[in-house]
Amino acid sequence: MKYEKLQGLPAPLFRRATGVKKGTFALMVAIIEASDKARLIWFGRPPKLSREDQILMTLEYLREYRTYYHIGIDYGVSESTAFKIIRRTENALVKSKRFALPKKSEGLDNPHINKITIDCAESPVERPKKNSADTTRERKSGIRSRRS
Repeated sequence: MKYEKLQGLPAPLFRRATGVKKGTFALMVAIIEASDKARLIWFGRPPKLSREDQILMTLEYLREYRTYYHIGIDYGVSESTAFKIIRRTENALVKSKRFALPKKSEGLDNPHINKITIDCAESPVERPKKNSADTTRERKSGIRSRRS
C-alpha cells in the first residue's frame, strides 16, 4: 500500500517521509521477519498489511503522534488492529536491542537539567449565569412529601 509509493523515492526523500534511512528500514524489516518466524504457530488469517506497511504504521505513530483510529483509517484496518500491530512491532524492535525507544523519565534523570518550570496558571471558565427567568419553578403542592 503505502510502502509501494515510497519505495521508488530517492534516499533523502525516503528519509524525509519516514524518518529513517533506507538501510535502517531494511534492517527493521529483517528484524520483524525474524520475529515472525520465531512465532511457531500462526493463528487466524494472514495479516492484511505487509511487514513494510506495518513498520511504516509504527513509524508514523511514533513520529507524528497520531491516534490509532486515524492511522487505522489510513491503512484500512480497525483501531484495535492498528494498536496490536504497532505494539507488536515496537516490542520486536526493542527486543532485538538494535533499536531503543526513549524512556518517559529520561529527561528527569538528566544531570544537565537544573530546573523544570510548570505552568499552573488558572484561567476562568465561561459558564452560563443563573437567573430566575431561565428556571421553571414548580408549585409546592405538586411536590410529594415523604410523609404522605
